[in-house]
Amino acid sequence: MTLQMAQLSGPPHDYGLIVRVHAAGFTPGELTWPGTWTDRAGRDRTPSVPGHELSGVVTELGYGTTGLTIGQRVFGLADWSRDGSLAEYTAVEARNLASLPADVDHVTAAALPISGLTAWQALFDHGRLTTGQTVLVHGAAGGVGSLAVQLAREVGARVIGTGRAADRETVLELGADVFFDLQAERLEDIGDVDLVFDVIGGDILDRSTALVRAGGTLVTIAAPVIVQPADGRAVLFVVEPDRARLADLAGRVREGRGNPNHGGRPRPAEDGVAFGRPNAGPSTG
Repeated sequence: MTLQMAQLSGPPHDYGLIVRVHAAGFTPGELTWPGTWTDRAGRDRTPSVPGHELSGVVTELGYGTTGLTIGQRVFGLADWSRDGSLAEYTAVEARNLASLPADVDHVTAAALPISGLTAWQALFDHGRLTTGQTVLVHGAAGGVGSLAVQLAREVGARVIGTGRAADRETVLELGADVFFDLQAERLEDIGDVDLVFDVIGGDILDRSTALVRAGGTLVTIAAPVIVQPADGRAVLFVVEPDRARLADLAGRVREGRGNPNHGGRPRPAEDGVAFGRPNAGPSTG
């Protein structure tokens, strides 16, 4: 695929509202998502502007928009099947955005939507995690995993985080009770847990099903679950926008209770960035 900086025509004015993007997040995996290359009807839409996390300021309101005003600081998720946030301006449905407090910076805010909403929905909406239960979080030092550890710890769950040896100190500082080195220790030695939250897939996902105790749940965002828990549930899900939860996540950041791991740091938006499909020829736009 090719990556180009390009001057693009402005986003459509008949779709939600227009946000001037101050910071944007990009997930490399989105280059494999069908919605990155086609619209909701399956029609090709290359060259495509990637990125779905954003923080910025509302510059125009669409017809019927409520709850937001011009000049308001906002953050949230761009639509999966439309041009995204790696541009100076982008069009977003109002329901996908939340107000951004003045004391939360744009870069931090742009790192919250996918990681924060994914972690919350995995633990509580799908995993039904409650106080006193044990949760195993794979990839606990990553963007999603690090927030999952903090959220699970806050509700009084026992947290086991996995990763590489270099992640140990980070994961324990986030609040995990136990760190497990997947490269040096046997996964099967962890024992039974109430909830497995997987972001890795593959062999780790397959082997983790045996750790789910009766009545427990395995939740993954990585791949369909082939090996099912013997006496529990398995859930594969895609994160959904949630304005109220975004507002809650911003409040947690203000209080120091849920800080995103943005080591890759979302980029401030400048000109548009366009991707073309592999072997699709030169991009224009």
